[in-house]
Amino acid sequence: QVQLVESGGGLVQPGGSLRLSCAASGSIFSIKAMGWYRQAPGKERELVATITSRGSTNYADFVKARFTISRAKNTVYLQMNSLKPEDTAVYYCNAEGALIGGSSFGSWGQGTQVTVSS
Repeated sequence: QVQLVESGGGLVQPGGSLRLSCAASGSIFSIKAMGWYRQAPGKERELVATITSRGSTNYADFVKARFTISRAKNTVYLQMNSLKPEDTAVYYCNAEGALIGGSSFGSWGQGTQVTVSS
């Protein structure tokens, strides 16, 4: 009932930048929080950054001062600067909130590949 569509991944050289976008659509009444997670090969999925409906943000220590999360209505962005090879992963968008009709939802996007390599 809620679809998340990510875009913006790709191949970038170390020190470069990328901007990820994730648009939520469907029977959404409100979104409580949106966020980005990532999963590298052989590793568990980990939190990158989240943003609440009030604009409060939370970042993993390994991305502070390099990544910035922002949100406009039902779209969340992740500006990634000073990228490092260890940032290589599939990046997933997540959203939590309420559906029209009152039930809650938690949804994931399909993921977008980010590869940092020279």
